[in-house]
Amino acid sequence: MSASGASEATGERWPAPSTQTPVHATVTVPGSKSQTNRAMVLAALGTAEGTSTISGALRSRDTDLMIGALKTLGVDVEGAGTELTISGAIAPQPGARVDCGLAGTVLRFVPPVATLSTETVLFDGDEQARGRPIAPLLDGLRGLGVAIDGDALPFSVRGAGSVAGGTVEIDASASSQFVSGLLLSGAAFTDGLTIVHTGESVPSAPHVAMTVSMLRDVGVDIDDTQANRWRVAPGPIGAWHWTIEPDLSNAVPFLAAAVATGGIVRVTGWPQVSIQPAEDILAILEKMGSVVRHGSSYLEVQGAQIYGGFEVDLHDVGELTPAVAALAALASDGAVSQLSGIAHLRGHETDRLAALSAEINGLGGRCEETPDGLLITARPLHGGVWRSYADHRMATAGAIVGLRVPGVEVEDIGTTAKTLPDFPQMWADMLAGQTFEPEAGI
Repeated sequence: MSASGASEATGERWPAPSTQTPVHATVTVPGSKSQTNRAMVLAALGTAEGTSTISGALRSRDTDLMIGALKTLGVDVEGAGTELTISGAIAPQPGARVDCGLAGTVLRFVPPVATLSTETVLFDGDEQARGRPIAPLLDGLRGLGVAIDGDALPFSVRGAGSVAGGTVEIDASASSQFVSGLLLSGAAFTDGLTIVHTGESVPSAPHVAMTVSMLRDVGVDIDDTQANRWRVAPGPIGAWHWTIEPDLSNAVPFLAAAVATGGIVRVTGWPQVSIQPAEDILAILEKMGSVVRHGSSYLEVQGAQIYGGFEVDLHDVGELTPAVAALAALASDGAVSQLSGIAHLRGHETDRLAALSAEINGLGGRCEETPDGLLITARPLHGGVWRSYADHRMATAGAIVGLRVPGVEVEDIGTTAKTLPDFPQMWADMLAGQTFEPEAGI
């Protein structure tokens, strides 16, 4: 379902709460989806070296789909909550079928793992996932000698028990997950793997850096000293105990509430040093005049009373675009903001650029698509339906707009369960004023 041809809203409309006063709240967000799913894949690949454990794992639709995918491949994943234990071996049963849902990490991380089995594994997912880019990854695996039927969901990976490895050239301009998916399994290939990106730049580069960092944690020898080239040496993937960081991208809508209302929001558990793009997030918030303060175990953002337009390149953190666009639409009347470096978002859960333009304009704003982003001119907004397009970040963007615009109804707020199942209750708790004592000087 694209933004330009969206069907009628199929989910229940959620009245987005609005407030006339600054938000003052403390928020705790669950674990990082990106880190959780990478840890599970590495644990599955490292079962020959022992049992891995994960503490603080996110439990959401995307992570549960990953658990289901690994179980389909024969791996044992135990734990009903945020503590997981992973053991066993990659040994799917005949007729194995992996449900990718709408999870890009399952779609792109699990097929390389399936190549190491001796069975044919069918991959399918939500209807909307069938339009997500995957062909470059499948072509890359074919170049390594893997037999694959199909070029998009549904497709089948015919495992031969091993992959020789070698060098693969791939254009990852549409998704950094193409690179990460290959990197995660590369050490398990007989000759290791060299990946050469043939495009101009890889979007969301911090996510590739996260993959590299986590591979090194489990003893994998990886050389990323040359731009757009990664060399993974063959060798064992060690068992590990992972402690998952809070999901900083999921914290952004709550921090955005401070910006939008001129309030103060504190996020607990914010890491002092993170493998997520923490500095990029804070730099974006500061562009809107926000004051950022680090505590020993939290991060606090104080929004300005008013803020103007801004320019920001979101190439490395494209997942933040819906929240940033919502804040741009709420800037002082007439303020112009330029969001660039995000042409690849046209291939995400939905065409996010078209979707944001449609929804901001539908509430009386002005949002224009550019070749690589959005040009947003802040105007007075009015209430109405904000469609989510089955995209969790579109849904949370509607909630941000609703803070300042009474009468906004977000279609299908339940899609936030993809990465943040308790979002509506967390949002309500934030607005209920779970307050704290600000530090001196605030």
